[in-house]
Formats: sequence, structure tokens, C-alpha cells
Amino acid sequence: MTFDDWPWQYSFPPFFTVQPNLQTRKAQLSAWCDLVLKYHKANNLYVLDVREAQGSPLFCNADINRKLSLEGIAEVMSELHRRANAEPLDKGKTRWHVLWHTIDEWASILYSWADETGQTGSVCTFYEITNASDQEFSGIDQDVLLKALRKLEQAKKVEIIHMDDAKGVKFF
Repeated sequence: MTFDDWPWQYSFPPFFTVQPNLQTRKAQLSAWCDLVLKYHKANNLYVLDVREAQGSPLFCNADINRKLSLEGIAEVMSELHRRANAEPLDKGKTRWHVLWHTIDEWASILYSWADETGQTGSVCTFYEITNASDQEFSGIDQDVLLKALRKLEQAKKVEIIHMDDAKGVKFF
């Protein structure tokens, strides 16, 4: 899938340089955060590797020969983390889950689906959930799914079931 919804800033060379003015930087970070979330959602991507990100079209605009620095990418990811739209996957913060919905929002979406489709009281495998047709969570990363279901488990709305070779969930 291609992403063609680039904001105007993407063609503006200073967008790719971390701005020294605090107010300008705040607006720049906000625009980067929006772009990262839209890009990942449009391409159904859940993981961002900071070391590889500079080579991706997201952070590298070949048309204007500009790319965001590793420090800039790290700053964007830290801001997304502050907003609950990213979670580091390692202590070095080089790999991240990118969450266009927060974990709480994913949990709510999943539970609403289970309720609306009559899944309450029954068991679904993770495979069935990730392959549910015409759902926003179709193709969801297994780890993101597990985090969302753990939120629901804490709220006593589901029970996560560990089977021999798969995982399932019972909705209440």
C-alpha cells in the first residue's frame, strides 16, 4: 500500500531539521506525530525501528533530498510515547510499537466488536480476532492485541487463555 497523504510540511525542507525555537519545535513535533500515526495506520504498520527509519519514505523525502536525523526521530518517538501512541520494545528505545489507537482505545474497540457480534460468553483465538474481516483491528500486531486484551483482563471483561500452540480469549 502506498501513502499519498503527505502534509504540506513534508515538502518544506526545515521540517526535517529539529527547530531550536521551542514554540516552533512544539508545532513541528505535533505535525511529525500526526504524520507518523497516519502513515503507520495507512500501511498497517505497528513497529518502527529507529535505526531503519531514516531510510523509509516517512522520514526521508528524496524529492527534496532531506531526512530527519536519528535524534529528531527519537524526539518524535518520545513525544508519541508521552501521548500514549508509542511504546518502546527495548531498553535502548531503538524499536517501538506505534499505536494510532492507544492501548486503551484498542481495548475498547475490541470489546465493542465482541459485544456487537455476539462473542461475549464465547472463546475466540487470536488468529480469529486478527483475521476478522472488515474490522479496523484486522491484521493487528499480536503483541499489541495482547496488551489490549490484558487491559480488558484487568477490567474483568475477558480471560486470556493459553492453549498448547495458540492463545485465545473469552469475552464476558
